[in-house]
Amino acid sequence: MPGPTDLLNATRRTNLAMLADVQPAPPDPILGLTEAYRADPREGKVNLGVGVYCDEHGKTPVLDAVRQAERVLAETQTTKSYLPIDGDPGYHQAVRDLLLGPERDAQLGDRVRVCATPGGTGGLRVAGDLIHAAFPDAKLWLSTPTWPNHPAVFAAAGLTTRNYRYFDAGSNALDFDGMMADLEQAADGDAILLHGCCHNPTGVDPSPDQWAAIAAFLANRRVLPVIDLAYQGFGTGLDDDAAGVHAVLDACPDALVVCSYSKNFSLYRERAGAVVLMAESADAARDAMSRMKQGVRRIYSNPPAHGGDIVRTILKTPALRDQWTAELDAMRSRINDTRAGLTRGLDERGVALSPDGNAFIDRQSGMFTLTGLTKDQVRALRERHAIYAVDSGRINVAGITPDRLDAVCEAIGDAVGNG
Repeated sequence: MPGPTDLLNATRRTNLAMLADVQPAPPDPILGLTEAYRADPREGKVNLGVGVYCDEHGKTPVLDAVRQAERVLAETQTTKSYLPIDGDPGYHQAVRDLLLGPERDAQLGDRVRVCATPGGTGGLRVAGDLIHAAFPDAKLWLSTPTWPNHPAVFAAAGLTTRNYRYFDAGSNALDFDGMMADLEQAADGDAILLHGCCHNPTGVDPSPDQWAAIAAFLANRRVLPVIDLAYQGFGTGLDDDAAGVHAVLDACPDALVVCSYSKNFSLYRERAGAVVLMAESADAARDAMSRMKQGVRRIYSNPPAHGGDIVRTILKTPALRDQWTAELDAMRSRINDTRAGLTRGLDERGVALSPDGNAFIDRQSGMFTLTGLTKDQVRALRERHAIYAVDSGRINVAGITPDRLDAVCEAIGDAVGNG
């Protein structure tokens, strides 16, 4: 007769067998590409897939302002206890200051609440959970194309998604008429996701007049604007990159803005983000925030502190804020210089990525460009030249270092000419 130990071992084998039957998930299309890049032994390889800023040496830097803020925290921090569910109030105010500016912040007052989140991705999930909890039948409208993780994050929150036209591949520009025609199909109670600036993956943003028209449309419809602001400061500047968000907030009674500080503070691994909730009244904002906090409690209970503490310390210390702004300006300048260099290098080689040439690369903003390269051409870049890009043809121009710019232009020319 089997003894207790035999029964225990049999149970363990059964459990392990159950796990063994779980089918492996396919690699993430971007992070999986990075794994392949790291395994490639060739010298001179280039990763244009992952969405991180790289300096002229190909490194993702720790900003000097961040180093100094961490020294301040190391000397002054007195506890590692839990934060409140929605995070540190000082961080909340720093987020409001950066996003809204003093005058708009004062005008909105208690109509705005902030919830600290684990990065922008965590903020999107928290926003999605709030929408689904409050409006179970709501559909969320996403641009075509959009960040590849958007559909999965919102599906995990239980939301049904729909798509609206956004990018016209023929002109490498915004399909504004198509966008607005599709958004007319949104039903009362639906939510519409907009990229605040530096659209990922196209680099194409609405003009100020188009933002005004979008804001007016949203104000006249019973739909909820949700704005993903992951790249403030990477486009034109901190204030200009928030102008579209401001147009929507000034026109609409309600909105959600999801902020990420991974890029503009170069804090990728610290997961600093926030959801900024604006409601028609202070009471409505309070009640909506209570539902958001309930959702947070069920997912991760309370947010991480370190990244948010760095952001708060920098934004609340004038000298550190000035230093950070200068470093952010330098990052943006490098991105824009690389765009210009890529455009010029392709032009000099007689390589045209669109019927109208390559000028669209300079017109776009932020780290990303949707090049129009086909999947076969992307594969040729990878196999023949050790240059890694995602199959859609989206490249991160910040991944091109000055010493590899000519090689990238040559490789693109070879891929376009020879497939």
